[in-house]
Amino acid sequence: MRYRSTSGKAPLTSLRGAVLRGLAPDGGLYMPVEIARHTPEELEEFRRLPFTEVCFRVVRPFATPDVPEEMLWQIVAEAINFPVKLVSLSPALHVLELFHGPTLAFKDFGARFLARLMGYFVRGESRPLTVLVATSGDTGSAVAHGFLRVPGIRVVILYPSKRISEAQEKQFTTLGENITALEVSGTFDDCQRLVKQAFADEALSQRAFLTSANSINIGRLL
Repeated sequence: MRYRSTSGKAPLTSLRGAVLRGLAPDGGLYMPVEIARHTPEELEEFRRLPFTEVCFRVVRPFATPDVPEEMLWQIVAEAINFPVKLVSLSPALHVLELFHGPTLAFKDFGARFLARLMGYFVRGESRPLTVLVATSGDTGSAVAHGFLRVPGIRVVILYPSKRISEAQEKQFTTLGENITALEVSGTFDDCQRLVKQAFADEALSQRAFLTSANSINIGRLL
């Protein structure tokens, strides 16, 4: 699968290129050149499969051949290793609960998958990948726990001072190791502006081997 920029001015790239860069060089977002389709028979089969197996089958067309199927299965299985409960409210109404991950946020799904995908892509790199992220709370927690102890990756989280809950702040400021949290005197928009400025600085981005784990990254969406 190849990926193109929504701005249409950057060359096509692989999943690895899209995930490790985050934003395209023309400022656009990377999206797959085509969306994989499933037949009605496949969708019916999904009903009988474990949740992790469904995740694997849905993401497979977007990840191969960049990621071998055996490795992709390992990435998905490690990422979605917590309960995903389907609660029936009535015979025709069901709710999928997305808050049973390590930080109790739905973003655990995207962050944990992205962390393991990036970890696979940076194997063999001589320098660490720096993941720069702005947060208003739940993104920072999910990214911090998702990337904790992933080899070859360090995470820098910018968060607005006194504008997130105490529980969320403790979730990502107390981990240490490869996770660094920076308290910013300002709002979330100020944090996001700093992140965008860093990515706009081509020399800095290259020198720091910089990427993002915010939802601008196609890995989060997958």
